[in-house]
Amino acid sequence: MIGYIEGKLLKKEEDRILLLANHVGYEVLLPAFVMETLKTKQIGDEIALYIYYQQTERQPKPVLIGFNLEAEKEFFQYFISVEDIGPLKAAKALTIPVSEIASAIESRNIVKLKQLKGIGNRTAQKIIAALEGKMAKFALIRKGKQLEAPPMEDFSQLVLDVMTTQLGHKGREAKQMIADALKRNPSISTPEELFEEVYRVEKKS
Repeated sequence: MIGYIEGKLLKKEEDRILLLANHVGYEVLLPAFVMETLKTKQIGDEIALYIYYQQTERQPKPVLIGFNLEAEKEFFQYFISVEDIGPLKAAKALTIPVSEIASAIESRNIVKLKQLKGIGNRTAQKIIAALEGKMAKFALIRKGKQLEAPPMEDFSQLVLDVMTTQLGHKGREAKQMIADALKRNPSISTPEELFEEVYRVEKKS
């Protein structure tokens, strides 16, 4: 199973790249929002991707789908758990950043979800029914500003680790967001509640 690849960019196509790692060229399918982040990359540049590996009896040829962040890959795994959304359909559908899709799911924004390629009204409703209440963490990917932060409480360390290692936040920024959330709601007692409180305010910004 391949979960992560670092290597040199050999070729770029509309929806995939060829990545050279350890003298092997890997063809990696990229959702449009990931491909957009590689626009400035040139042939020979170093690239690192988290990989979703797909191979089944009906589809024996392995398919590699790439993401910039581990959290984006995790979101993808949630997304393909929705009825009638397989990995290939999902990869084509993800035309806007994960944080925007997650926010649309949490706010039940069917119009926004229908902007995804191949997603109609019925499928958008299925996505909301299956994933609402699970997306606050992903809605926080790469958002917010870098701020000074007061000391952290021990409980929030897990959330801090996730925000900095998986969601792309800088340490000071994440500490401030968490501290503000705990100040607003001192009764928070689980990481999930803390993610919800941080997201509740961030979606308004």
